[in-house]
Amino acid sequence: MLTLDHLTLRAGDFSLTADLTVAKGRKVAVLGPSGAGKSTLLAGIAGFLAPEEGRILWDDEDLGPMAPGARPVSVIFQDNNLFPHLTAAQNVGLGLSPNLKLSQTDHTQVNAALERVGLGGLGARKPAALSGGQIARVALARALLRHKPLLLLDEPFGALGPALRAEMLELVGKLADDTDATLIMVSHEPEDARRIADEVILVAGGEAQAPRPTEDIFRNPPDALRDYLG
Repeated sequence: MLTLDHLTLRAGDFSLTADLTVAKGRKVAVLGPSGAGKSTLLAGIAGFLAPEEGRILWDDEDLGPMAPGARPVSVIFQDNNLFPHLTAAQNVGLGLSPNLKLSQTDHTQVNAALERVGLGGLGARKPAALSGGQIARVALARALLRHKPLLLLDEPFGALGPALRAEMLELVGKLADDTDATLIMVSHEPEDARRIADEVILVAGGEAQAPRPTEDIFRNPPDALRDYLG
């Protein structure tokens, strides 16, 4: 279980508070207006932004002292964070070894991860030779190989067209189910939440609110969400 215990995150003049829990295995969408603090929330969980107050816990273990790479977290950013000089397989292999010193077993795992996200046979291509959807799949395959129980998505499919975006969301949802990962996904698109999220965290007015069931929050939206949806 992820617990944000009386948490305050500060980035410059902006501060965000959160006091909530996310149960293991849940798929949660983080919604709210631009600048509300959605990415700030993920940065805190991932360890890129230290709490000013409060704690971030996973299974009752305080993540505060842990460096980002040591946390039980994988993050996929909007730009997917691939290295252009590396092949798709090498970018995926970074999920196993930062120096790419991979055993034959590791290479087998890399190929299996590429197959799993629909990129079998494309491991030798560099990002410039891949489509936007394929690049997103490479980033997802790398995250899968890290075998972390908490997967954070910061709008990685924002640049994709509607059909491809829907396809990627369905793939992410299936992979999260298959691996029992807890998924927290920042989005500007309410339909993303409706498509795969069990719950929604609304970020507005300097606060990340406790998760609410997706169907419930859209059926009876709080004022901040109603204003955001228009």
